Amino acid sequence: MSGLLSDEEIETALPSEWEHDNDEIVRIYDFDAYLPGVEFVSTVGEIAEDAFHHPEIILRYAEVEVRLTTHDAGGITKNDTDLAARFDEAY
Repeated sequence: MSGLLSDEEIETALPSEWEHDNDEIVRIYDFDAYLPGVEFVSTVGEIAEDAFHHPEIILRYAEVEVRLTTHDAGGITKNDTDLAARFDEAY
């Protein structure tokens, strides 16, 4: 398990478009329609399963909200910021 990141470390490691929200990082991905969002959720799920690090994913009509935290550590770790970057690459 990775150690918790300080607020300064989070801000440095946080990919653009992501926000720091208490003990989570969050991003909303926008889509033109529902099905592209569904496909993205599937891709995110595969990436997360490969990393054995599972985000909260909220699917709406034209957007997907992703929230990451490391529950075992009680907050944000390098695993979260690394996975956020992988999701951005997939987007």
